[in-house]
Amino acid sequence: MTVPIIAFFNNKGGVGKTSLVYHLAWMYRNLGLRVLAADLDPQANLTAAFLEEERLEELWEGNNQPNTVFRCVQPLIRGIGDIATPEVEHIEERLGLLVGDLLLSGFEDDLSAEWPGCTDRKERSFRVISAFWRLLQKAAEVHQADVVLTDIGPNLGAINRAALIAANYVVVPLSPDLFSLQGLKNLGPTLRRWRQEWLERLEKNPAPDLKLPQGQMQPVGYIVLQHSVRLDRPVKAYQRWIARIPNIYREAVLNESENSTLSIAEDPHCLALLKHYQSLMPLAQEAHKPMFHLKPADGAIGSHVQAVQSVYGDFQKLAHKIAETVQIPILTNF
Repeated sequence: MTVPIIAFFNNKGGVGKTSLVYHLAWMYRNLGLRVLAADLDPQANLTAAFLEEERLEELWEGNNQPNTVFRCVQPLIRGIGDIATPEVEHIEERLGLLVGDLLLSGFEDDLSAEWPGCTDRKERSFRVISAFWRLLQKAAEVHQADVVLTDIGPNLGAINRAALIAANYVVVPLSPDLFSLQGLKNLGPTLRRWRQEWLERLEKNPAPDLKLPQGQMQPVGYIVLQHSVRLDRPVKAYQRWIARIPNIYREAVLNESENSTLSIAEDPHCLALLKHYQSLMPLAQEAHKPMFHLKPADGAIGSHVQAVQSVYGDFQKLAHKIAETVQIPILTNF
């Protein structure tokens, strides 16, 4: 039985994607699920959010154990074996991390070169392209995970194609601005093309015993982050970008016709409008904990106390909405 994989992706960077994955991983853990957070972004920002620098140095420089994504796929890259069984980093009870690695960018060439090989029925090509999915499933088995949340870098390269092929579901974080919406226009058609191309390749798998991802990449919805009106952005411009999101998502990602009367408040594909939480984020980063776990000892005093409670409610609601959409049961006694 495979574990559901939810990818968080927008090919426009700077929309708060990594912070979103980080906080949802903690929230699902709080709600009683066994969660595997997987860092498939070569920038490894999710890993840096979870771990202190001293631990990162131990992992990246201390040995050659399969304790990062790159080291797990390295035998495949070198042609000396298949993916290694990963060592999942223990973060907290029920929460594990598949550690990212800046060296992962070295896998890009292999993933690009082997993509055409799948159409020629080459087994190695299928092993390389499916490496992330098989690695995530192995890590989920090691951790006994109920769900896998993957953080993916902001581009449309070969690494992200393989990472998205591995995903059952895709959540799109957005900012209400021109750049984010232009990225969304690119993202939708690309996802559909990759899905179709992978389905065509699946039929040519020469190894019946090689389990492969189905390449679902089912869109779950979008999340608008940093939606408080910024002082350097006119209110009218902000409102104009917000108003355009539902139809751009509908057309670009779902390939559906426009609904000119649809507002973001009524859009069933809008999973949440999340505030920037400007005052809490620096405290959380310093404490290496999610914003909703901040205590007075971390500096969360005065008005911050109410803000912490508000953040908890926002992420709890979002976590339930995503879980309901992808049909992941959450225990009610947590």
